[in-house]
Amino acid sequence: MRIDKFICKSTELTRSEAKKLLKMGEVRVNGDVIKNAATQVHENNSVTVDGAELTARSSRYIMMHKPLDTICSNVDEVYPSLLHYIEVDKAFDLHIAGRLDADTTGLVLVTDDGRWSHNIISPKKECAKVYRVNLRNAILSEKSVELIERFKSGLQLQGEDQLTLPAILDIINEKEVLLTITEGKYHQVKRMFAAVGNKVVGLHRQQIGKINLDVELGTWRYLTNDEVNSF
Repeated sequence: MRIDKFICKSTELTRSEAKKLLKMGEVRVNGDVIKNAATQVHENNSVTVDGAELTARSSRYIMMHKPLDTICSNVDEVYPSLLHYIEVDKAFDLHIAGRLDADTTGLVLVTDDGRWSHNIISPKKECAKVYRVNLRNAILSEKSVELIERFKSGLQLQGEDQLTLPAILDIINEKEVLLTITEGKYHQVKRMFAAVGNKVVGLHRQQIGKINLDVELGTWRYLTNDEVNSF
């Protein structure tokens, strides 16, 4: 963890205030003065400010049901950040592990533990995400087996050199499907259906790894220990 973030997790200081403290030479790690805010510290390091040892609060792990017209960002843009919905101390020190577009609803995982979120978003971890997809064009019954196989074999997305990793397509009805992917390319689900001549008109993420969305739209809860440890 960066030393400036550690200070924020140990005190009521903001990130900018922590950086000022560092520049003043008031922070020591294992007895050595540290001024670089990007310096990494670990659990077994002793971090002191003016001789007082700091202890970081426990990391937070949150499930949220993202509503439409919100963004997975720590700053407001055209749409507001979904972090406004999370009523915890220093909510904007959290980050989203796996973003959704403004026009997409569903499960987002929010944390301040960077190593934990890496296990979710890193392509090497192949963490499965399940989406419920509504389509503009009906899937013809005689084409369904072929379509399932195309998703399983990998699709060529515009602007990409390699095929997508194998994906699981489950057809609910002619205009609604479940899609399970293990990547997180830019607008991937929309681009995958565009590659087979269809268009996504509604998108909702209902599962990440073993965690299923179980809270109402716009609400959140802390994850259980079992859920946290599932990644």
